[in-house]
Amino acid sequence: MKMSTLFPMFMKLEGKRCLVVGAGNVGEPKIGGLIDTGARIQVIALQASATVRGWAQAGKIALELRAFAAEDLDGTFLAVVATASPALNGSIYREAQRRGVLCNVVDVPEYCDFYYAAVVRRGDLQIAISTNGQSPSLSQKLRQQLERQFGPGYAQWVAELGETRKLVLASDLDPERKRELLHSLASREALKAALAEASAKNELMENERRVTT
Repeated sequence: MKMSTLFPMFMKLEGKRCLVVGAGNVGEPKIGGLIDTGARIQVIALQASATVRGWAQAGKIALELRAFAAEDLDGTFLAVVATASPALNGSIYREAQRRGVLCNVVDVPEYCDFYYAAVVRRGDLQIAISTNGQSPSLSQKLRQQLERQFGPGYAQWVAELGETRKLVLASDLDPERKRELLHSLASREALKAALAEASAKNELMENERRVTT
C-alpha cells in the first residue's frame, strides 16, 4: 500500500498544550525540541532523566512522575509518546485518535500523525528534511550535508534581510520596484557579500579575544 504524501508545514505552538509521555533517552530530545516553541509542555513519566528534571526545576516544563491516564490528553493540542512499552504506546495513540489529538509515537510510523523532520537551523532560517518515515538515517545524512552548505553566517544574514524587508515594504516605492529590490537583496551576490562581511567580523572579534586573553 502506497503511503500518502505528507503535507510540509511549520506549525506555531506558542501557548498550546503539548503532552509528552516518557522522559528517558528517547523522550528527552523530543521535549527539548518543544521548549523554544513557547508551547505549554506537560510531561508524564514514571522516571525522568536528569536533564528533564532540570528543565522542570527551571520552570520550562511541567513534570509529573506517575503513570499516564487518558485524562492527560484533555485540552491537548499535540502529543508525543516515548515510553518503553509498545502496548502502552499503542493505547495512548488510539486514545489520542479518539479525542482528535495529533500524536507521534516515536519510531513507530504507523502510530504517527506527523513525523519529526531532520532540521538545519540558522537563526530564523530552518530547512526541514523528511523521507516520509522511510529512512530517518538518510534524513540525518542530508541534514549534515546541508549544515556544511549553510554555515552559521546565514543566521545574521536572514535577520538583516528581515529588517531590510520591513524598511522596503514601508517605503513609497511602487510594488514592482519593491519586489525587484527584495529579490536582489536575496541574490547569490548579496549573500556572498553578507557572508564575507560576517566572516571578517568574526575573525576580528576572535583576534581581539586572543589579544585580551
